[in-house]
Amino acid sequence: MSSATYPVNGAGLGLRRTLMGPLADHPPEQVHFMEVAPENWIGVGGRFGRRLREFTERYPFVTHGLSLSLGGPAPLDEALVHKVRRFLDEHGIRFCTEHLSYCSDDGHLYDLMPIPFTESAVRHVAQRIRRTQDILERRIAVENVSYYAAPQQEMSEIEFINAVLEEADCDLLLDVNNIYVNSVNHGYDPEAFLDRVDPRRIAYLHVAGHYNEAEDLIVDTHGADVIDPVWDLLDRTYARFGVIPTLLERDFNIPPLPQLLEELDHILALQHRHGGTRVPVTEAGAEHG
Repeated sequence: MSSATYPVNGAGLGLRRTLMGPLADHPPEQVHFMEVAPENWIGVGGRFGRRLREFTERYPFVTHGLSLSLGGPAPLDEALVHKVRRFLDEHGIRFCTEHLSYCSDDGHLYDLMPIPFTESAVRHVAQRIRRTQDILERRIAVENVSYYAAPQQEMSEIEFINAVLEEADCDLLLDVNNIYVNSVNHGYDPEAFLDRVDPRRIAYLHVAGHYNEAEDLIVDTHGADVIDPVWDLLDRTYARFGVIPTLLERDFNIPPLPQLLEELDHILALQHRHGGTRVPVTEAGAEHG
């Protein structure tokens, strides 16, 4: 993709219910787009439903799904896909993403499990992505996930990702923190990973914090500040591919909004260093010709 085709621009923030009050009271200029998990909002009415509508009318939104289980062995939950489609249409969502993982079989596992890096898994998950895109009537992006084991591995992580993107003809939500986490846990060079990424398929980026369990084991938690090596990797990502819209994820241990805005300021400063321009909130989702 390019700046003319990215679904959003600038810096984004994952919308959490605890942030809705502070964000509504003092709308920050650093937030150009927002992201929600559709499963957390489908069917929600009342006060929270109305507040979500207020945000989706003010900001460009993307979604990051939790439950499609694109790599799972059980049949694709097409009923959920139809619900997601209605949610996207109802709120004018700019783009839809999911995890390149699975989280269910006969029931939900409540965790993101690694898909085996095999040729048969490529075909399996690509077919499910194509079916999802057909129902949604729009392209989706899948996210490179953190993983802690690689069962039945026949190819590298980036080879598997690229094969799925090609076979499914979908896009990539590139999570910079997950590249760093996996590079430490599995002993590979994160820049060599970036060398193999196809920039034409990147929809936007994620950055987040994590937890260091041991010197050679990092757990992807989204519960801490972004650390310097991840900021450095984001800087190198911009240097390699140009400025790409970037969203800050924070799922728990959520600090006061001003502290989150400091991290968004860091994203915007890196984008400016690489030629990005300040994006007014009202124009953040507009396409540029």
